[in-house]
Amino acid sequence: MEKEVYSLCFMCSVRCPIRVLVKDGQVKWIEGNPHVAGMEGSLCPRGAAGINMLYDDQRVKGPMIRVGERGSGQWRAADWDEALNLVGRKLGEIIDKHGGHSVVLGERTQLATHVSKTFLKAIKSPNHFTHDALCKGSVNTACRSLFGYTDGQMGIHYKKTKHIVLYGRNIFESMSVKEVNNLMYALENGAKMTYIDPRVTITATKAHRYWMIRPGTDLALNYSLIHVILKERLYDAQYTAKWVSGLNALREFTSIHTPQWAEQETGIPADEIVELAHEISKDKPSVIFHFGYRGASHTNEIYVRRSIMMLNALMGSVEAEGGFFFKKGPEAEGGKSVHKLTQQEFPEIEQPRFDKVGTKDFPLPDPNHGVAQMLPHAILNKDPYPIKALIAYRFDPLMSIPDYKNNLKAINELDLIVAIDVNYSDIADYADVILPESTYLERTDCIQQANGLKPQLFLRKQTISPRYDTYEGAIILKQIGERLGIGSYFPYNNMDDLVKWQLEGTGFSMEDFKSKGFVSYGSKQIFWDRKQGLKFKTPSGKIEFKSSLLEDAGFESFPAYQPVPVTSNGKFRLTVGRTALHTHVATQNNAYLNYIVPENSLWINVKKAEELGIQDGAWVEITSKAGSGRIKAKVTDLIHPETVFMLHGFGHRAKNAKRSYKKGVMDTMLQENLTDKIGGSPALHDTFVTVKPV
Repeated sequence: MEKEVYSLCFMCSVRCPIRVLVKDGQVKWIEGNPHVAGMEGSLCPRGAAGINMLYDDQRVKGPMIRVGERGSGQWRAADWDEALNLVGRKLGEIIDKHGGHSVVLGERTQLATHVSKTFLKAIKSPNHFTHDALCKGSVNTACRSLFGYTDGQMGIHYKKTKHIVLYGRNIFESMSVKEVNNLMYALENGAKMTYIDPRVTITATKAHRYWMIRPGTDLALNYSLIHVILKERLYDAQYTAKWVSGLNALREFTSIHTPQWAEQETGIPADEIVELAHEISKDKPSVIFHFGYRGASHTNEIYVRRSIMMLNALMGSVEAEGGFFFKKGPEAEGGKSVHKLTQQEFPEIEQPRFDKVGTKDFPLPDPNHGVAQMLPHAILNKDPYPIKALIAYRFDPLMSIPDYKNNLKAINELDLIVAIDVNYSDIADYADVILPESTYLERTDCIQQANGLKPQLFLRKQTISPRYDTYEGAIILKQIGERLGIGSYFPYNNMDDLVKWQLEGTGFSMEDFKSKGFVSYGSKQIFWDRKQGLKFKTPSGKIEFKSSLLEDAGFESFPAYQPVPVTSNGKFRLTVGRTALHTHVATQNNAYLNYIVPENSLWINVKKAEELGIQDGAWVEITSKAGSGRIKAKVTDLIHPETVFMLHGFGHRAKNAKRSYKKGVMDTMLQENLTDKIGGSPALHDTFVTVKPV
């Protein structure tokens, strides 16, 4: 018996729409949903490897209770009642003694995130955070400081762009299939791409212009571009007069940031900076200065991201075809949004968040994501209060938060660690109980409301029954909740019940998703009227270069630029990034993907390698203030001499993930836990290392 099922991938956080072919109860094929514009059947390598995750014999196959020391890899199998009863009892004891706020839940943002938030709200804990905090917290804050919207409420119109500028946004390796297909369409139809990065990536090889910028100096480049654009009046004067506040203040601030000044800081010739400003201004407003996805490189990250967004505003490319747009929800088509469990009434939460977001310590980061890298500090220092329990839901703080040794010290202070996961992640290896989640192919999930130019709803539909003794995450949290006496906040018995409840009032039913996997509220793309109809959520109703959000919190809109010193004494700035074959720390043990990229290596400039006596392919020792490791060198002239680079996500310590165990070096073993105190992101590229041959 054969069938096709339309669903959503979850091999990364993009959630590409997919078509799955099933024969005799076995998944035989996965491809991009051919009914979704921009997909046309395409799928990335990670998406194709979803079949291997489903049939992996190294998955967590049932509830597990630790019997050895934390991290020993010693477990015993349990049934669900025993495991859930244990978790419910221990959480109940912790809540009774220390309060609900002593419980933290961290997760990869997903379709069931509203269930996770509901769980915490019901026990009176403010302590929910997501992996987005470690990825794009400062991008989020920067967007709100200019537009009043988060970055997640903005989209990019790749298909119609005429010129795109990417700052380390390695879009062809850290990919979203639909975005890549639409960008390729634009490039094939005459669009230009400028790529700026200290390292030659796959994306760099596709660019019309590539600049090997000095690491850490993107802000200097942007200030000089703004200088040229304002001095030579290359901006969209009509748009900025109508929709921008603080233009004259920006003009005065950047008056000293000439291309000649920037050349000394960035290494990019002044005449080339001027050339880009001239070139891109001719294509406005259909241009994109990409504000990035992972905006977590430096302690001044918010100002780097603000400067990129300012360039878009000067080009008039915000709410423009081929530029940026604000995502429209169902209400724009006269429809209703899906229900979420977080819309219920909850008991009042009196305690601040563990990361102090919303207080004088971190007044501006988005509490929807938090400042995740503060977790070890909060645990070890009992600041602002003792943290006693962690629920890690498809999220690994050990391999995601900088300074592994400190992270490990912190989690070992906890009374209870619960991992909800598919695989033996490093945090699962240190958990007291593992509650295995069904893979995305084995479960129906919550509705995805995809706001955009055409608001749509997507459904992740179960394709086959679970192969092992696993549950959906939303059911696991409901079951724990029932044991804590908060079951009334989860008014469903199974995932079909939850989906049907979410769809009430939308005019759609589960049956409507069967033929294509999605439904649309309308048929036409919605752009607001650029003359009268733009709707910025700032106090001024305009794009605020001079930001009320920042200045009301006591921060400057235009702080003086701090020069980036040249590295010396044999030190390098450590940079990290992605490959198209792996997702963060989640896929290194996948048999397909592990076979192709089993470990990371250290990119080092050929001249620097010669000075240090390092041969290509030889083992080297890399050391920082936080830790050290052994890794193979990749000697190349395709990286700036002031930096070294490694892929993120390797060096796993979980013994039951046998393919990835101790393969490569973990970047969090080396990174210092540094933070952009205004935007909220970690400064992942502000750690310095030494390298020597072994």
